[in-house]
Amino acid sequence: MSIRKFTITKQSGVQDVYDVSKLSRSLNKSGAPKAVISQIIEEIEHILYDGISTNEIYKKAFSILRKNSRPNAARYKLKKAIMELGPTGYPFEMFIAEILVYQGFITKVGVLVKGHCANHEVDVVAEKNDKHFMVECKFHMKSGRHCDVKIPLYIQSRFKDVEKQWLKQDGHQTKFHQGWIVTNTRFTSDAIQYGNCANLMMIGWNYPDKRGLKDLIDISGLHPITCLTTLTKHEKQKLLSMKKVLSRNLCEEPNLLKQIGVDKGRLTSIYMEAEELCNQND
Repeated sequence: MSIRKFTITKQSGVQDVYDVSKLSRSLNKSGAPKAVISQIIEEIEHILYDGISTNEIYKKAFSILRKNSRPNAARYKLKKAIMELGPTGYPFEMFIAEILVYQGFITKVGVLVKGHCANHEVDVVAEKNDKHFMVECKFHMKSGRHCDVKIPLYIQSRFKDVEKQWLKQDGHQTKFHQGWIVTNTRFTSDAIQYGNCANLMMIGWNYPDKRGLKDLIDISGLHPITCLTTLTKHEKQKLLSMKKVLSRNLCEEPNLLKQIGVDKGRLTSIYMEAEELCNQND
């Protein structure tokens, strides 16, 4: 281990002290063997300098991990893979709906919902038993972006208009209604304070503690198709345009790659990575 303390530069531009334990935890969550984790940490130690970007550290770790195990590398790149669901927010909305389906909800994505005062385009409507949620998804393609207090203020006003109309429907008087905000980045402290006060469900990358988006993905084992390291960006976009947002879609629909014109010589390696990732999730 390096004795000297090095500063690192985060995507937001904020500087912090390099913490090897954070790198070790993220590699461990990817499923990487201890020997590989030790190798990566040692090699990262050799390239450290004051001000090194977290992206440079990530690229080095990912490169070594990919050579050792593509499924582990796929897990390690989860945050970046979520951002690759862009440029539109619709694949992210479908991905969030899949996580809710895993939890037993019936979902609808991108629906027009009648409110008391106006109609609203809602990203995801989710229902289970006596629970009825209006879910708004805030997708960002870059790290360092935050959802400020204006977002929950806006969502709460829309939700209250929708809820007022829902309560007029038969059987809804006894249901639990709630507005949700899900983002792949973070909330400001003011946004969290308002959301908690207004009883909004706020889900960010690491918020709430142990129940954030990253945790929900780990629990469900539903990794985005953009995690796969054997697919090109163009191929991923083709699959997303077909509304295939999960890596396990390739395990369940083996003809998908042929449909998008993937060369036969690459089929085996892609399916092997997808199947290993799916098996790790089961």
